[in-house]
Amino acid sequence: DAHTAMLMGVAKLLSEMPDRPAGQVRFFFQPSEEASDDEGKSGAVRMIEDGALDGVDAVIALHVASDLTANKIEIAPEYVTAAEDSFHAVIKGTGGHGAYPHQGIDPTFILAQVINAIQGIRSRRVNPTKAATISLGYIHAGVATNVIPAEVKLGGTMRSYDDDVRAQLISELEQALSVSRAFGGDYELTIDNGYPSTYNDPAVTAMIQDATRAMLGDEGLADPEAGMGAEDFSYMTRKAPGAMFMLGAKYDDKNRPHHTPVFDISEDALPTGAALLADVTVKLLREKA
Repeated sequence: DAHTAMLMGVAKLLSEMPDRPAGQVRFFFQPSEEASDDEGKSGAVRMIEDGALDGVDAVIALHVASDLTANKIEIAPEYVTAAEDSFHAVIKGTGGHGAYPHQGIDPTFILAQVINAIQGIRSRRVNPTKAATISLGYIHAGVATNVIPAEVKLGGTMRSYDDDVRAQLISELEQALSVSRAFGGDYELTIDNGYPSTYNDPAVTAMIQDATRAMLGDEGLADPEAGMGAEDFSYMTRKAPGAMFMLGAKYDDKNRPHHTPVFDISEDALPTGAALLADVTVKLLREKA
């Protein structure tokens, strides 16, 4: 609702501007930013496929931040959100009786070796100057205390900025799971590719930073922090130079995280977001004229 309200505000401000620069402005009221359809496509992908970015010279977006001081702007050049890939794996043994482990192949024992190998991906296989993380989210194995299960299921998430590192994480995960075969077991691996990383064009970013200083002063810019979350605006910045910035909208001293029942924002920040977005839009039009 906050994003929709601000974009409507931008449209109103631009429509009432008597000396608006020549050029075309498209307002993207994008659906399905947080989810994908049955074909694994998010709202941004569908809009791109429908031609929304055809002929576009630049694209900008803002996102409210419930944990950032109201009316503060956070933006950084280059990578600001990570690529996200989920994985689901099955480690296969033969199972057996817990009293006679030598008569079977124990997938839980194999799992311990695989986890060590997975932890070694980030610490020993990926260039330490590159951002990357890999985390397990679930492990499911067995239902009885005296039965060695026939298989163990596990899954998790991989995050990265660089496309080469993204591909490396997947390749290294395959290698880590192949440890299963060294102990007489086997494995299956499924990768669910998520959103790519978001790259803020340095020139567009500098324009937003300059507009923020002019409107709010130096104190209006918060110290930027790149994150390992994912955002489907990333698809748009791969079609046209662009940038996303965060608008501080902290409501009170309570923790009000996004995607929770207690989420809330200060609506006093919305005019700032609309005004800044409109100002940057005008500057981009003048630059492209």
